[in-house]
Amino acid sequence: MKKASALMLLAALAVSALGLQQKSARSSDLDSMITTERAFARRAAERGTRDAFLAFMADDSIVFVPGPANGKKTWEARPSRPGLLSWEPIYADISAAGDMGYDTGPWEFRPKGAQDKPAAFGNFMTIWKKQPDGAFLFALDIGISNPQPASVQTLSFAAVESKAAKNNSEADLETGRNNILKLEREFSKASVEEGALKAYLSYMADDVRLLHEGKFPFVGKQSARSALEATTGKLSWQPEKSDVARSIDLGYSYGTYDLKSADGKQDENGYYVHIWKRQPDGKWKLLVEVLNPLPKR
Repeated sequence: MKKASALMLLAALAVSALGLQQKSARSSDLDSMITTERAFARRAAERGTRDAFLAFMADDSIVFVPGPANGKKTWEARPSRPGLLSWEPIYADISAAGDMGYDTGPWEFRPKGAQDKPAAFGNFMTIWKKQPDGAFLFALDIGISNPQPASVQTLSFAAVESKAAKNNSEADLETGRNNILKLEREFSKASVEEGALKAYLSYMADDVRLLHEGKFPFVGKQSARSALEATTGKLSWQPEKSDVARSIDLGYSYGTYDLKSADGKQDENGYYVHIWKRQPDGKWKLLVEVLNPLPKR
């Protein structure tokens, strides 16, 4: 009995040590991602926005102009312009594998440079991926405009879970991507048939963040609920592409969305990005939504 108890204790200690190791690796990757984000903003201040974006984006990155477009080609075609775009991350999360993460926070623009007063404000959301050399480059960047904020927020992180990062095969990853697309279609169908509020309450995480154009971010389920209660008509969307982390616990999709009034007329349409996270019970929940509406004609 004593020998069995000792073996059980050793096994428990081994599992605990593995959990701490996973946390440490994840925290290191998260720190590296945030350091990269801040270096990105610093380069924009020192060398200009165009130079910074070209230096920190992956070759297959996506930006929205207004629809999804290749980031490299988009920014290479843009001339360098005066003005300072500055930003700071205030919230971040990363997969258990440490290969995919995101951060979000406020941005502001000074038309004539650092000595000028800010003329525009908003919030960004950037998805980062670790490259083969270990560096992070952004895979997707999108943002919204909002009024001038009254206060400055400090950086915080999502809760760290000590679970091993499985080395999934490419077939597993493709299944994961398809599952995200399937989830999006089910979510959209529920929004149309049951109403946006009921569908979102069922699919979104407690720490959800909604970034909707012209408004401050809605943070947390209760804040999101108040925003969704004001949504009338039928909200639907069509995913175009998705991706998942190697640990298949974090993923995202983007595509188009439509908001139609009760009489069936289009009230708003544009592009969306959703970030999803697998919960301890295995269910996927919506973490972040960004809606970029097209100008009304």
